[in-house]
Amino acid sequence: MYRVGMVRISLCASLLVQILAAQAPTSDVKLDAAERQLVLNAVIADVKQYYFDQNIARSTADALLAHERAGDYNQVTDGQAFANLLARDLIDASRDVHFTMEYTRNVFPDFSKPPSPEAQAQYRTAMQQANCTFEKVEVQPNNVGYVKLNSFPEIAACRSQAESAMRALNHADALIFDLRDNRGGDGSMVVFLASYLFDHPEYMFNPRDPITEETWTHSPVAGSLLVDKPVYILTSARTYSAAEQFSYDLKELKRATLIGETTGGASHAGVLHNLDDHFAIGIPEHRPVNPFSDKDWAVTGIEPDVKVRAADAPTTARKLADERIQAIKGAKEPADSRR
Repeated sequence: MYRVGMVRISLCASLLVQILAAQAPTSDVKLDAAERQLVLNAVIADVKQYYFDQNIARSTADALLAHERAGDYNQVTDGQAFANLLARDLIDASRDVHFTMEYTRNVFPDFSKPPSPEAQAQYRTAMQQANCTFEKVEVQPNNVGYVKLNSFPEIAACRSQAESAMRALNHADALIFDLRDNRGGDGSMVVFLASYLFDHPEYMFNPRDPITEETWTHSPVAGSLLVDKPVYILTSARTYSAAEQFSYDLKELKRATLIGETTGGASHAGVLHNLDDHFAIGIPEHRPVNPFSDKDWAVTGIEPDVKVRAADAPTTARKLADERIQAIKGAKEPADSRR
């Protein structure tokens, strides 16, 4: 999720950003030296102004200028290629993988302003038509709850669907969250769903956000019966961003078993700034505080606990869930009944 001033908009393949950008006509942009210089100057100015470590900001700016003097940008005329090159150079110079460069052939909106009512309405309509990307919610044989969720939609648009999904699974003996096609979204939905799984508040680390009340689960959730139920998360190489946050935090908190493939490694910066009509930069504006490790999932992705092909993950999870349920039931049987 990108934070723009006090405005929050979902990212990771960014349905809302796409809607906003699509409101302006497409133009076939071929970069010339003047626009490359304009974008580069804006990148350097914003890094110096907003990056949380001023020493690193200055050295990163110097590195970009060195690339410019060496002529490394002179032959780049494609906008996406230029954005990719700048992102690589920013990350290499700063050693901070949370820098991003965004490019559109359309025209980006003004990210210092809230999304227009029209864009917000389009987002809500798209979410309602897609059932807020809750593709499937069901209780499978042996009382295993299963939810296939393809994004983490904004709470404001999708709270009722999320509550309905968790109510439907509340009496399950184990839970499977299928995030194999989940491209990310809103960190507040990550926290909202995780809240059902704990009997006390837990900190949900997100490299894009500072520690606030919103980064803790609101546990326990009244009426939730899921706080002690086994949880399995299915992942693939297409599992990105907020879906990785959900997977990473629950794994690190020993609350879920990850099954499938290493995730995509998309850990985006928190604040998006316009550079011109077609380019924007994501800049980390605070120092992430990770209580679990000295690194997160950016670039490298999250290794699953049980590594199998994504296509085989559901079968593997069902087998493990069935075994775990039987083990729990066996442990609860009175001693006399086992004689």
